[in-house]
Amino acid sequence: MVSDVNNTTSSTSTLSSNNSILGKDDFFKMLIAQLKNQDPLNPLEGTDFAAQLAQFSSLEQLSNLNNAVENSINANLLLAQSVNNTLSATLIGNKVKVTSDTINYNGQGNVEFGYTLPAQASSVSLNIYDQNGNLVKTFDGLEGWDGDHKLLWDFTDNNGRKLPEGNYIMKLNAIDASTNEQQKTTSFIYGIIDGVKFTEQGTVLIINSNEYSLSDILEVLKP
Repeated sequence: MVSDVNNTTSSTSTLSSNNSILGKDDFFKMLIAQLKNQDPLNPLEGTDFAAQLAQFSSLEQLSNLNNAVENSINANLLLAQSVNNTLSATLIGNKVKVTSDTINYNGQGNVEFGYTLPAQASSVSLNIYDQNGNLVKTFDGLEGWDGDHKLLWDFTDNNGRKLPEGNYIMKLNAIDASTNEQQKTTSFIYGIIDGVKFTEQGTVLIINSNEYSLSDILEVLKP
């Protein structure tokens, strides 16, 4: 009988080495191996066998429940994606307010953008940099009350010269009036949704020649 016990142990070891998680099939194989290799003179007690069957039944139900929940989640994700795709297409041509620190210049006359302050600021300035990190425009003495603030830029530098087309990055410097520390601010731009792309990562909106996700949209306005 020593060899039988060793066979059972060997089967268990093989299962453990192949899988870090014991599944229902592994559990069933172990139960069969245990029955095949039990000592005829000392068979498995009926109560023990019933308890193991109950464990197997519970494992089966939990596995089925996990599969059902996973399938339900996947179905909900597909449904949400389908709804997002349908709604996004209806937004084409609308003006939107979108979270962004990038301003795209593609020949338009000017751009409307802004920033949001979480609290009163004692001083606020905004710098705009080109794609190479060069400072091209500075807005000093900006409004410091908490809330949204709008600005208009004609794509000229600090010397009044027209800048070339491309992307420009804005960085806001706001000092909190009560703590004298740098505030954590939010930048945004306004633009027209020119198109919608459907990708594996989700719905993408084309605004001012740049791509944004639906979660970046802060507000939808009349065109």
